[in-house]
Amino acid sequence: MAYDPDNIFARILRGEIPCKRVFEDDFALAFHDINPLAPVHVLVIPKGPYVSNADFAANAPDGLVLGFWRAVGKVANQLGLDPEGYRIVSNHGPNGGQLVFHFHVHLFGGRTMGHRMGNMPRSTDT
Repeated sequence: MAYDPDNIFARILRGEIPCKRVFEDDFALAFHDINPLAPVHVLVIPKGPYVSNADFAANAPDGLVLGFWRAVGKVANQLGLDPEGYRIVSNHGPNGGQLVFHFHVHLFGGRTMGHRMGNMPRSTDT
C-alpha cells in the first residue's frame, strides 16, 4: 500500500489539523486520542511517511527508529505511566484493525488491564 500524504496523521504533523499535544521532538509527535479507550490514551506517530510498522522497520533510518521508540518511552514516563504499567498497541493492516495508514502506536494506561490480548480496551471501560 502506498503512503497517502493526506491521511489525518500526516495533516496533524503538518499542522493542518489541531491536536492535544503531549510531546514532540525531532522523531515523533504524541497527542491525546479524540476517542479515548482508557483514562490515558495517547497516540505516538513518527515524523515520516510510513504506512505501517513493517514499512517503518524496513525503510526508516536507524536514527528515526531509535528516536521514535525512545519518544514512546519518554511519553509513558511523562504521563506517569511507568510505575503502574501501560499497554502499547499498534494495529497493522485491515485485518489488524488499522484505520489510519500512518504508522502509530497507542499508549493505554491509568487503569488495570487484563493480561489476555483479546481483552483490549473498550470505550465502555473508561
